[in-house]
Amino acid sequence: MIRFIPMPTQLARAYQDGAADAYGCAPERREAAESGLPCRHCLRPIEAGTRYLTLAYRPFYGLHPYAETGPVFLHAEPCAPYDDGATLPPVLSSSPDYLVKAYGEDERIVYGTGRITASADIADHADTLLQRPDIAFVDIRSARNNCLLCRVVRAE
Repeated sequence: MIRFIPMPTQLARAYQDGAADAYGCAPERREAAESGLPCRHCLRPIEAGTRYLTLAYRPFYGLHPYAETGPVFLHAEPCAPYDDGATLPPVLSSSPDYLVKAYGEDERIVYGTGRITASADIADHADTLLQRPDIAFVDIRSARNNCLLCRVVRAE
């Protein structure tokens, strides 16, 4: 079994309170002109007219060549963390496919695992990858912009 996990709540709250992002910059505060920007904490679309943040996010513990940093969106006000286990998060239904990449415990990409995957197949593909002992987690990224959407881990 797998579990889709969002940006950690403690980190989301820090950004919402004005903490510096991965580049040391204050998150940009904006209002959504239309619905659809993917919040990385609740993993739901940000609705039109709602305040949101844009910030640089690096979901890795260490600094190394594989520690990708990218722009993400986050509700400006606290939202509940995504907690629906293996159910595909709503933010993964806005595109026909996504980039799925697996990483080892050392946070390095496990070569040969990166694949553009149809939305409907993400959960099964992530589950298959996470059955391998050399894979610690799977990141789901935009297939068009490479932005991180969420992470998938083994269910405990």
